[in-house]
Amino acid sequence: MGTALPDQGFSTLLSLYMRRIRASASGVANEIGLSRETVNNWRNGTSRPSSRTQAKVLACTRYLRLTEAETNRLLTSAGFKAEFPLQGNGQSLEETPFAGFIDTLFQRLGEAAPYAITLLLSQAHWGQPPWRDTILARARQDYGQGAVLHIQPPYSISSAAEDYFGAIARQCGFDGVASDYEFEAALEARLLRDERVFCLVSRFEQGTPALRETLAGILRSLSEMHGGRLHLLLCGGAALADLKYRSGDLSLLNIARVEHWPELTLADLRLLARQRQPESAPDDSTLEMLLTLSGGHPALIEEGLQWLRQSPHPGAAIQQELSRHLSGNPSLWQAFLPLAGESGTRERLQARLRGEQLGRARPYLPDAELRHLFWSNLLCVRGQGEAAQLCWRSEVIRQAGLQVLESCPA
Repeated sequence: MGTALPDQGFSTLLSLYMRRIRASASGVANEIGLSRETVNNWRNGTSRPSSRTQAKVLACTRYLRLTEAETNRLLTSAGFKAEFPLQGNGQSLEETPFAGFIDTLFQRLGEAAPYAITLLLSQAHWGQPPWRDTILARARQDYGQGAVLHIQPPYSISSAAEDYFGAIARQCGFDGVASDYEFEAALEARLLRDERVFCLVSRFEQGTPALRETLAGILRSLSEMHGGRLHLLLCGGAALADLKYRSGDLSLLNIARVEHWPELTLADLRLLARQRQPESAPDDSTLEMLLTLSGGHPALIEEGLQWLRQSPHPGAAIQQELSRHLSGNPSLWQAFLPLAGESGTRERLQARLRGEQLGRARPYLPDAELRHLFWSNLLCVRGQGEAAQLCWRSEVIRQAGLQVLESCPA
């Protein structure tokens, strides 16, 4: 794992990350939809992003292929909230929240037959995957340092196939690759040389749909031919689920096993709180209150932990204040607004916000609006098997949706 950077300003970090991939100001500007002059001003420190350009800065982090921790660092240096608030900080495997799930994930992947392909699906604000450094450390422990590959597809939606596959080939240590065929041949040669190779594909959904499908096809083909050697962990959200389910038996990833990032438990939250406040972490009753109010939504958990630092002895009144505070979280409003602005979707959203349950949970949600609510992390699944139901994560989130509807003209 890399050495932590000291506290640095936005312009310094932006320059550092641009130099790392040799990105030009014009290249960044074209990709995120701003002028080259604006990007140069940011990089030179003559101006800083405003609240209106927050989405552009987030697009910039994707284009620069930043990790979740680096994304958070750049956003907070610009005065914005972290996009992936609950992330590991280099702690040991034993000290990691979700350690039990990560153990089970690798056990199942190692036992998978005949195809060792797992799709790890996570909702918004968890990262793709969450605790990536911990997952990679566990992979190196199980497979060996030299047998672990990490692919992060380029963000650019304008990448040609040769640029896309050339970039991911370099991440794997393959030189001279300029096509999908050459990438497939290089990866196959690696499989023929080594006994087992673990490959983590993080943020699978970056790039164009056509390039994602080509990459999925290559990985599926190699897994079928070298199932015992290639162990794949593909991480993403809605678009990755589409590749699994939407075309039935013709889906490119229909042979893959699906794992969903688990819900946050009180034990996980206790570990997170102690990592952030070693000397003054909230007690279990306070953490349980926060877990209930937030519904386990990572952005609300982080917001709540910060808020609680200023109110170390919460009572009933402070619980109400925290509820009001969390219901104004920008990530909730950003998720609800697309459905609140159109008359048809607005009416259906209003009806759904009247109740706590939204119907039976299924492996794939055919309703596009429910899919949006689920992958935006506003909904969760409660119950098991035939009794599993889609529910609002918490009353705070449901009330936030009602507030958004009230603020938008009918």
